[in-house]
Amino acid sequence: MEKIATKPQKQIMIKFLLLAFLLVGYFVYLSFKYDLLTGGVTALITWSFFVLCTPVADAGFLVDFPLRLLFGIRMIVSEIAVWGIAILLNAVVFFYHSDYYQTTLITKLMYQILAEPYPYWVVIILSGTGTFLSIRFGDEIMDVIHHHERDFFHSHQFKHELVMVAFFIMVFFGYYKLIASLGIDLG
Repeated sequence: MEKIATKPQKQIMIKFLLLAFLLVGYFVYLSFKYDLLTGGVTALITWSFFVLCTPVADAGFLVDFPLRLLFGIRMIVSEIAVWGIAILLNAVVFFYHSDYYQTTLITKLMYQILAEPYPYWVVIILSGTGTFLSIRFGDEIMDVIHHHERDFFHSHQFKHELVMVAFFIMVFFGYYKLIASLGIDLG
């Protein structure tokens, strides 16, 4: 039984380290291409794009899931903190140092989304909806796996889960329509 429990944790740690290595590599690349400060800010804006503008919990693999496994912190709590940091970061950079948004395609796209509230802030709203729905579902799965709050999970009717999945699909559809209007080919 012990081997079964450690193997997934080892795989999660390897995936986490690979993703962290990718992010550090991206920062190093940007730092060489521009300078240390520009590389750091550009990497942070890119990270914030994946937090705020994708309808799944991208930061979840870096922050939420490891915190849940290691310390038992519910993923919804850590994701709220991640969103707060991403929003604060963009507010500061957008209003005081907007030239950092002109470094990469993703940062330019982030600037366009932030600079045109209508209709592009809907991308952030849909992404938040999708992210927090997926986090809620992830927390429920973790509760069932670890036998915590099993009665809570089973007390909800199956219809509730179907409504949540249908809403999640509508969020994705709306998100892809809006992103396509930005001129990005997702196909």
